[in-house]
Amino acid sequence: MQIKIQEYTNKLLHSLKPETMSRISLLGIALLDAWREGHSIYLCGNGGSAGNAIHLANDFIYGVGVRNGGGLRVEALSANPAVITCLANDTGYDNIFSEQLKVKAKPGDVLIVLSGSGNSPNVVKALETGNRLGIKTFAILGFSGGQCKTLAQYPIHFEIDDMQIAEDLQLIVGHICMQWLCEQEVSFYQNNAVLRTDNGR
Repeated sequence: MQIKIQEYTNKLLHSLKPETMSRISLLGIALLDAWREGHSIYLCGNGGSAGNAIHLANDFIYGVGVRNGGGLRVEALSANPAVITCLANDTGYDNIFSEQLKVKAKPGDVLIVLSGSGNSPNVVKALETGNRLGIKTFAILGFSGGQCKTLAQYPIHFEIDDMQIAEDLQLIVGHICMQWLCEQEVSFYQNNAVLRTDNGR
């Protein structure tokens, strides 16, 4: 067991390369801009990545906003089993995220794809749809980065051939952004008033 602990620790530390970690700032700034401007954030992934999407949505909705009266407008597209099973049954599993984006997403919103391989068809289609809709697309990836590395406007790619560590890194990136956002001054109530005014035009 001690050998496994050391092996896992070494692999995790080795994956935290400065050139990759520096790209997290791009995501943090995009989230801050969306928060200030009242845009929405969407997260998606499969399996453990789906769980991480829900985890980070919770952090961004509540944890980030404790000091500011409210957090980001964020939704994990993997969170609603009724919607997912409906879309999978009626349109195919490849469409479970892209169909939601077609209905919900607007220019200026942000999509964050979480994927180990970067090749799952449903996250690939989510990025393709997001790009067409004019939203900012990010992908937090492991292994080779797959198709998502090319499709995402802002890929954050960790060269690690280990699915569990790839999933750990998704949360590390999200938690770094969360802690930084917690330190920013954003008026939640002012943003809500602006958004209501814009929607009423």
